[in-house]
Amino acid sequence: MTTFTPTTAQEVLNIVRWAAAEETPLEILGHGSKRGIGRPVQTEHVLDLSQLSGITLYEPEELVLSAKAGTPISEIEGLLAEHNQQFAFEPMDYGPLLGGESGHGTIGGVLCANLSGPRRIKAGAARDHVLGVYAVSGRGEAFKSGGRVVKNVTGYDLSKGLAGSWGTLAVVTDVTFKVLPAAETEKTLVLSGLDDARAAAAMSEAMGSSAEVSGAAHLPEGVAGRFLSGALAGAARTVLRVEGVAPSVDYRIDLLTRLLKQFGGAEIIEKRESQTLWREIRDCHPFTDGTEAAVWRVSMAPTEGHRMVDAFRRAAGANAYYDWQGGLVWLRMEADPEADILRKLIVHFGGGHATLVRATPAVRAALPVFQPQPPELAALSARLKEQFDPRNILNPGRMAAA
Repeated sequence: MTTFTPTTAQEVLNIVRWAAAEETPLEILGHGSKRGIGRPVQTEHVLDLSQLSGITLYEPEELVLSAKAGTPISEIEGLLAEHNQQFAFEPMDYGPLLGGESGHGTIGGVLCANLSGPRRIKAGAARDHVLGVYAVSGRGEAFKSGGRVVKNVTGYDLSKGLAGSWGTLAVVTDVTFKVLPAAETEKTLVLSGLDDARAAAAMSEAMGSSAEVSGAAHLPEGVAGRFLSGALAGAARTVLRVEGVAPSVDYRIDLLTRLLKQFGGAEIIEKRESQTLWREIRDCHPFTDGTEAAVWRVSMAPTEGHRMVDAFRRAAGANAYYDWQGGLVWLRMEADPEADILRKLIVHFGGGHATLVRATPAVRAALPVFQPQPPELAALSARLKEQFDPRNILNPGRMAAA
């Protein structure tokens, strides 16, 4: 196996042009933190973008940052923190869940996986914050989409089209994102002992209030003890995050406490511990157990999540928790992934999609890891692939069997 490690966009262009001419497939990697997601890619050559690294533009007053695709997200977030700024969409770090280290994901991977976090409903995902890209298509053609400003509406925004394509359409070499001010402080209100249905009612009431909740999750008793080094053990916990300037946060926490009094007494988690908790919720910390046990990321209407899980548990053993504001249910299977049962239940409870984010290579090769598309959408995806990568040289078979 040959590994190419380009350091410039021109070198990336040359490598892809060679691969296209030779019809030689390439596996596209950053630091490999998400390599275990998707079907295993069978190629003789790897295009490793980890040396294509560095922040090329940062204008805090303009709320814009550009970087080469292989730049570690931890490096970027460190710089943003120095200026009290952030990526508002809270990109998840898959590294620990997949047996790797934290902080090794890249900014290019953030876009290509369309990462998001517990603010998903409020702040969107990576595609909602990307301003522009430079990339190389599977045809060996360099192109640019978008720009450096928020208001850029000329033509079709290919930068958003590449979000969630997992490196199957083009090799991104440079990206530009908008950034936003970080909150001065945050607190998390904790309700204890609610079952899944009562927790759903509490979160629904909180989200519909004027408290401007920026994160809501339910951690059933079976997983609650795996957060904050066991500090939440002993009962199910329903957690609600409030962010902003200190007086506003205090007022809104008090408002929530009074509003949710019918659900029992509440405790408050202060800023530092709250930040840790929401990182753990974001990064699926309770299922970061060093195994290859199947883990599903299910995106569906928050109000239906607990009903789907209740029905699913009648057919299969699974642990679950609910990232309500992220619109997610996380499931760790005790045995087989049970993909057919899960996906049928998702349809029954209003629709959505399930992605198998962790499993053995054999299971990932045998199952549709990503949600199968309806025929019309599958045909559109095939035409898009034909336009960008007609020789199928970029991450072939990663999203669907070739």
